[in-house]
Amino acid sequence: MAALDSTIKLANQTAAAIDSAVLARSGDGMRPHLGASIIGQPCERKIWYTFRWAKQSNHEARILRLFARGQREESSLTSLLRQAGVQVVDVDRTTGDQFQFSDIGGHFGGSMDGACTGLQEHPEEWFVLEFKTHGKKSFDDLSKKFLKEAKPEHYDQMQCYMHWTGMHQGLYVAVCKDDDRLHLEIVKSDPARADSLIAKAQRIIESQDPPERMSQDSSYYLCKWCDYASICHESSVPQPTCRSCCHSTPEMKGDATWSCSKHKSNLDINEQKKGCESHLFIPSLLGKFGEVLDASLPENWVQYENKVSGSLFKNGIPTDCFSSHEIFMVENKSALTEESVMQLRKEFDARLVA
Repeated sequence: MAALDSTIKLANQTAAAIDSAVLARSGDGMRPHLGASIIGQPCERKIWYTFRWAKQSNHEARILRLFARGQREESSLTSLLRQAGVQVVDVDRTTGDQFQFSDIGGHFGGSMDGACTGLQEHPEEWFVLEFKTHGKKSFDDLSKKFLKEAKPEHYDQMQCYMHWTGMHQGLYVAVCKDDDRLHLEIVKSDPARADSLIAKAQRIIESQDPPERMSQDSSYYLCKWCDYASICHESSVPQPTCRSCCHSTPEMKGDATWSCSKHKSNLDINEQKKGCESHLFIPSLLGKFGEVLDASLPENWVQYENKVSGSLFKNGIPTDCFSSHEIFMVENKSALTEESVMQLRKEFDARLVA
């Protein structure tokens, strides 16, 4: 083995500090609306979990840096198009930001990278503009199969933008991060496809319960690597935010407005994330281990029977109930039906924690 050069010293502490700074500035992934960037995903249940904030994003710093790199690449690709004589409009002059679109009561929308005209192929026509970065394997697949087959989510995202803008074509600009190859593809609008995507978004937004699983087999490759696998196929439950509560509803008459039937009020974004002590899980979210037996909305509780032991437990506020936060925090759901646990809670006003 070659000896380590004693003059070499890695700045590992500084590298760790960079990662810490990236993580500190990252968001929780809880977007107010359902984005056009994910509506083309094949599993409606996964999209529903995303819209309902079932789980905070928990990306490592390296992945967050990759996301940021993709965003930085947009300005570089814009510059290349302009050097080639293409006119690019990437900022909405009324807002100073990217072009924003909103649909279905503000609950569905997206941010378009821009629009362009002056392509060599069609000099007089305007195009929806979409930029994406790819690794080598993904880029090779795109070059071989083209957009609709290789990246259907990106294709569907562009169909939404063409629907909202009224443009009849789009320009997909992809760059390979490994060797800087470019793939420029003209995408024609498909109004029927766009209509089906809007209908899909509305169906997911208005659904009180999660849609059917894409597969009942947890080892299916799309399920196995899904961020929500433990919630969908196992006994984990979503975070107790307002969006997993049976009292809340996405309203269709405002700007992504959510209402609470318990408190008779609309909920701002921070209230939705925090939830409250009156939180009651949408019963189907506990369906992997509990079957509903009884409920009282005036008293704010739902009673379940454990599907394995047959014992009973309640989700709610009263002392004989487990709060949604307790149910979320405790990993072993059998604790919800253990008599000793209930005795400790009554005698010492104890609560379950992780």
